[in-house]
Amino acid sequence: MRVPCVCTSCGRSHGWLGSLKDRLEPDLSNMDNFLEKLGPLNGQGREPPGLPRDPVGMRQQLQEELEEVRERLEPYMAEVHERVGWNLEGLRRQLQPYTVELMEQVALRVQELQEQLRVVGEGTKAQLLGGVEEARSLLQELQNRVAHHTGRVKALFHPYAERLVTGIGHHVQELHRSVAPHAAASPARLSRCVQVLSRKLTLKAKALHTRIQQNLDQLREELSAFAGAGADGAEEEAQPDPQVLSQEVRQRLQAFRHDTFLQIAAFTRAIDQETKQIQQQLAPPPPGHSAFAPEFLQGDGGKARSELQARLDDLWEDINYSLRDHSPGHLGEP
Repeated sequence: MRVPCVCTSCGRSHGWLGSLKDRLEPDLSNMDNFLEKLGPLNGQGREPPGLPRDPVGMRQQLQEELEEVRERLEPYMAEVHERVGWNLEGLRRQLQPYTVELMEQVALRVQELQEQLRVVGEGTKAQLLGGVEEARSLLQELQNRVAHHTGRVKALFHPYAERLVTGIGHHVQELHRSVAPHAAASPARLSRCVQVLSRKLTLKAKALHTRIQQNLDQLREELSAFAGAGADGAEEEAQPDPQVLSQEVRQRLQAFRHDTFLQIAAFTRAIDQETKQIQQQLAPPPPGHSAFAPEFLQGDGGKARSELQARLDDLWEDINYSLRDHSPGHLGEP
């Protein structure tokens, strides 16, 4: 493991960036020439460049110089990609207990509702078969129980949703601190990426909680409507079947459980997707790495050019940060 390099101007350790700077400084004159040749990619404030007199030779020279730069950077890019990925995997592990807890709570509350909304029993059978008033009274009581217990379950889920949101904020900040020594990005860009990740995951967690509440509302409405229909049938002297009532309650509860599990699983996949995306932004793998996949190149020309320009802008910002002397006013730390 390399010894961190300490900046002479601020006395702080800048990790692998200092080592990278030391090794690349002899080639900075070549890098300047290379960046100047790539300048036309950034069209801000420039006139459209004319055609070079030898476009084939220019293209070949750029390819050779780019290959040389790529070979020099590849070991560092691979190492940083793996280190940042390891820290992001840690974030996924830290958030996993929250989603597991949510799934356990869903299963537990469904089991409780199954018991609390039980229809079949010796007393129930006798009441349903005892006459119109008895049956109607039982079904109205079932409606009341549905409203009460689903409302209680909705309230019970609030603390778990709040813990999930709080946990996201806490663990993402831990991620920021742990990734800072390894990320190739400048502190300012790292801070922006982490803030975007925190905001996205927080919004997705709140949306998950909203969907769980909506699922419970739908469950209440469906069971209440079914019990109400049974009460109307009882008034018309149609005897409600207790087995049918119990089966309906059970099916509706299982549907709620299944749908909510799918939504929690989708939230878990979203965490994986967002963390993989931020890994690509903070520490993209080198072209020779198995994880290298420039997906934006498969899109339409305008989108691909926009993505390429954004990546080049990030690259220039990171190169400027890693190769300049850092004064205390330029640290950009949160």
